Amino acid sequence: MELKKRKLLEETDLFVLDMDGTFYLGDRLLDGALDFLEAVREAGKQFIFFTNNSSKSPSLYLDKLKKMNCFIKRQQIMTSGDVTIQFLKTYYPEKTVYLVGTEALEESFKEAGIHLTQRMPDIVVVGFDITLTYEKLERACTYIRNGAMFLATHLDINCPIEDGFIPDCGSLCAAITLSTKVEPRYLGKPFPETVEMVLKQTGVPKERIAFVGDRLYTDVATGVKNGAKGYLVLTGETKLEDLVGSDVKPDAVFESLKEMGMYLKNNITGKKAAI
Repeated sequence: MELKKRKLLEETDLFVLDMDGTFYLGDRLLDGALDFLEAVREAGKQFIFFTNNSSKSPSLYLDKLKKMNCFIKRQQIMTSGDVTIQFLKTYYPEKTVYLVGTEALEESFKEAGIHLTQRMPDIVVVGFDITLTYEKLERACTYIRNGAMFLATHLDINCPIEDGFIPDCGSLCAAITLSTKVEPRYLGKPFPETVEMVLKQTGVPKERIAFVGDRLYTDVATGVKNGAKGYLVLTGETKLEDLVGSDVKPDAVFESLKEMGMYLKNNITGKKAAI
């Protein structure tokens, strides 16, 4: 198993890292997370962050990471909101959108030129809206019932926090579906649109990319279902016993990014010793 992990990490050129539950938990940086990034750099490899959490804008995530002594560039972070914006601009550039989302997500949509409306739209987009009101929920259901397309930034059911979980985008969509009988088209992880955006931005072949995270059905599935790799870390939602019976099987399971970093450093040490 140890040799397999070493080989997989050696074959990985780009690590696409989840954030909450993988790199940090709430406002607490997870042990060894920064050391992992340093090991990636020392190995001559790359990393980017990708979070399905669409409640914040990339700039807010950059600020949060800075407070944790993690300094990255804008192009090193993507969100499911980015994928949704790109999808709308590519396939529905002239359509109007009613957005169920936070102010930060709304600003991102506006900056990208998405045509937002409060009246009957062509499309309803639901994100992880921690400012959800009954009025927003009612409007979304009414518009979908009257024929608007139903899109969602991501399918995560719960969002991990330091003392448990809170309802995420998938839970909000479940309520809307129960009312309207309409299922959304989900974007973000684990869907192909996310992989396509990563490929376009980085240029790394997908067989040399690993999606790393604490969730089987989003983080890991993005890799294993789309021709890349999927690595599970046990610092968030998924526990080891959850692998039993799961149809999503990770290429490797690590206790944490700290363990991954240790393997990378050992690989570097081994190479130097062989020279």
